Amino acid sequence: MNILVTGANGQLGSCLRDISAGSTDRYIFTDVAELDITDADAVKKMAREHSVNVIVNCAAYTNVDKAEDDADFAELLNATAVRNLAEAAKENDATLIHVSTDYVFGKEPYNVPCREDQKGTPTGVYGLTKLHGEQAIAETGVKALIFRTAWLYSEYGKNFVKTMLNLTATKPQLNVVFDQTGTPTYARDLAQALFDIIESRAFAGKEGVYHYSNEGVCSWYDFTKMIAEYAGNTGCDIQPCHSDEFPSKVVRPSYSVLDKTKFKETFGMKVPYWTDSLRQCITNLTTEN
Repeated sequence: MNILVTGANGQLGSCLRDISAGSTDRYIFTDVAELDITDADAVKKMAREHSVNVIVNCAAYTNVDKAEDDADFAELLNATAVRNLAEAAKENDATLIHVSTDYVFGKEPYNVPCREDQKGTPTGVYGLTKLHGEQAIAETGVKALIFRTAWLYSEYGKNFVKTMLNLTATKPQLNVVFDQTGTPTYARDLAQALFDIIESRAFAGKEGVYHYSNEGVCSWYDFTKMIAEYAGNTGCDIQPCHSDEFPSKVVRPSYSVLDKTKFKETFGMKVPYWTDSLRQCITNLTTEN
């Protein structure tokens, strides 16, 4: 089977590259240098020439604040390019596996985990363009599985865990918001889940929207406290604060916990608890250093 992976240099793509190294399937990893997914003809040519059976889209415009001033480009990457991938997959009778976000929710004051069939109510350009991407997939009629995730981190690239590892090691005091609640997701866990679904061909006939984040719930403040504890950064005084103490161009979801029941029942997989995965990632990062 031939699997085309886009956004291969990002967190999720990099983890998928590591995990798939021993696979007997053929994984074709691309980033913008190898494939411009905003070019519909280039995408169709790539899918056709490599007889692609599955496209895994890990590419996205993810800078939440910058997206407010860069709406056209965010729409291009998060919606138009997604439509290109969907149309190429349909043309080749392939399946599209697309990664979306908890930011498609947020405007409504939820206090229970968000389900897949819940109406999208994004609060900013990033969430809106990601929702448009999901809608573009539905409009093409391609065989597709959409996995919404949240608070992604890993050993790769820039992310909250790596930022807080540095800050809690170098700052005597740190204020972190406690009024935004969600679930951290270790990119390696999500990549492993996607890999297992691909390798077992479990995606066949299972088209639809799924939620995947690690188990459990926390605030950014709780997240930071655990990062510091696992790293042994005991010299930083971490204090909770309100979101309005950090003015931002976009209102972030105050509660975006994802309900993973459908994913677990459909694929029969257990999802790791967020603190267990965080500990593993920090161990890997500190070992590397």
